[in-house]
Amino acid sequence: MKDLKAVILAAGKGTRMKSDLPKVVHTIEGKCLVDYAIDAAIGAGAEEICLVVGYKYEIVHERIAHKNVTFVLQEQQLGTGHAVKCASDFLGESGRTMILFGDTPLITAETLRRLCDYHERHGNAVTVLSALVDNPDGYGRIIRDQNGLFAKSVEHKDASEKERASHEINSGMYLFDTRALREALEQITPNNAQGEYYLPDTLTIIKEKGLKVDAFALENAEDITGVNDKEQLKAAAEVIRRRQR
Repeated sequence: MKDLKAVILAAGKGTRMKSDLPKVVHTIEGKCLVDYAIDAAIGAGAEEICLVVGYKYEIVHERIAHKNVTFVLQEQQLGTGHAVKCASDFLGESGRTMILFGDTPLITAETLRRLCDYHERHGNAVTVLSALVDNPDGYGRIIRDQNGLFAKSVEHKDASEKERASHEINSGMYLFDTRALREALEQITPNNAQGEYYLPDTLTIIKEKGLKVDAFALENAEDITGVNDKEQLKAAAEVIRRRQR
């Protein structure tokens, strides 16, 4: 895909890792978690990459293998929408922007290329990467209308009982038309249970403008699995070793 940039969210401390290191520099097979995400973005055609960093960002800067990336500092952790807003200067005015996480080492270039193809083919202003899972507890949900079309994305904490019955989860990874993203970021507010700026709120704003919002659902959620603690790090390492074999 031409004119593709990637913003990778990598500011968190990762308290559950029980370590002083920023979460994204923990390693699998000697490679930082965030480097896996960067590789996937490059493999999908991203021409420029921005890391939104925060906690002990100097360590992230020092340890990652990819040095030709832009760094943006998110001084206060005020949510995913705020993190992307910090990268406003990097976004530019046109093209496409992919949003990824620095703690999802299982995401692949192939999956991201499929996301790009789907986005283009359907003429979307934004495409959410979603997945169908057996146990969606704790995840944001994708809600579809009676015709199976995207209606909205809602955080678990803010979802009604009926909405929580959806087994399609929002991975937090997206492909946006950059102009639509920039305009929507100006309009999000911290009006939710956490008092944070949620990136999924941009989807409603974009949809209300009459632009096309859609979700590309993976049958297998493995690619979007995040690493939040040592157990999950171990599980992700096993998947990567299996793939390498």
